[in-house]
Amino acid sequence: MELLRIEHLSKIYGEGDNKVVALDDVSLTIEKGEFTAIIGASGSGKSTLLHMIGGVDIPTSGKVFLDGQDVYAQNNEKLAIFRRRQVGLIYQFHNLIPTLNVVENITLPVLMDKRKVNQARLNELLALLGLNQRKDHLPNQLSGGQQQRVSVGRALMNAPAVLLADEPTGSLDSQNGHEIIKLLKLSNRKYG
Repeated sequence: MELLRIEHLSKIYGEGDNKVVALDDVSLTIEKGEFTAIIGASGSGKSTLLHMIGGVDIPTSGKVFLDGQDVYAQNNEKLAIFRRRQVGLIYQFHNLIPTLNVVENITLPVLMDKRKVNQARLNELLALLGLNQRKDHLPNQLSGGQQQRVSVGRALMNAPAVLLADEPTGSLDSQNGHEIIKLLKLSNRKYG
């Protein structure tokens, strides 16, 4: 079953001598449950592509369909809700709110929508990520690997249709990097 379809996606920044073609006519389809890696040299458009898929940046041309929905046919308000509910984003740098503890950082997307936290899902994620004993800690009280696990939990909290990870192990040592990849693969198997 098709989850994601990208049709002739292009993104151009600037113009004239400052013109940068970040994406040039990208088309692809990803099926539900697939674990897909996008590989390329620095500056080849990998992050730009993920931002287009996730509704973070607007394409110059082309279309992105997630679960049959045209991502960019929505107004800005609906697009923001779509990003919080349908797309889980994990970045190289953890992007945690320093004044929020582990539980608050993980549940932030739910709270931003003024919805009730699914306590069973939160508890399941805390256990899966090995964060039960650290749930009341602030980000500066966690190791880099633990901070990235919090980012994974936040990305999974809303049970998104797609999980996008932009170099999620880039700032970690190899042991923590392997652990994060194992968690992503486990999440893929567990949640599809």
